[in-house]
Amino acid sequence: MRVIGLTGSIACGKSTVAEHLRSRGVPVLDADQIAREIVLPGSPALDELRAAFGDVILAKDGTLDRAALADVVFGNDERLRTLNAITHKRIWARAAERIAELDAHGEVLAVWEAALLIESGTADMFRPLIVVACSPQVQIERLMKRDGSSMTAAQSRISAQMTSAEKVKSADFVIQNDGDLEEVRNQTDRVLGAICDQLGIARASP
Repeated sequence: MRVIGLTGSIACGKSTVAEHLRSRGVPVLDADQIAREIVLPGSPALDELRAAFGDVILAKDGTLDRAALADVVFGNDERLRTLNAITHKRIWARAAERIAELDAHGEVLAVWEAALLIESGTADMFRPLIVVACSPQVQIERLMKRDGSSMTAAQSRISAQMTSAEKVKSADFVIQNDGDLEEVRNQTDRVLGAICDQLGIARASP
């Protein structure tokens, strides 16, 4: 089974593309969802995070407060390394389990969806790589609408991350998501068809 990559900067529409790929019968493994699963209450990962960073990272119901955790590790390389040491090995182990299950069920193609796929240095593990991109102005407008944030806050959040243009440099296929939903779906179909042809896999039926 071949596992390809899907990534994109914040508010560029990566999740929209992932959902359309699912509708075409392609399994999509969401790295962020797996990251949430491995820190559920009672999990060894959450226990280790609590021991490392204290109760401040927990919400009132005992679940991980991801925003509080981000505040604790932001700008502190040592704390970030501790976080990664606790979580990354478990994320990859869970992902390997899911991939093995898909392979056992006869799937020939799956997608690994991850926001920081390029930044983590793992992009070459998931070739061909699809990058979803959009213009900076569209990105700001979407983020403001999605989160109800000000333009200044949206710009600050975007500027703290790798730009869409930088991610495109690492792409094998680019889906430019500046238009409407129908256009991004059509682009996704074309990219999926090209990847299937490249890998010698039967195309999914629209």
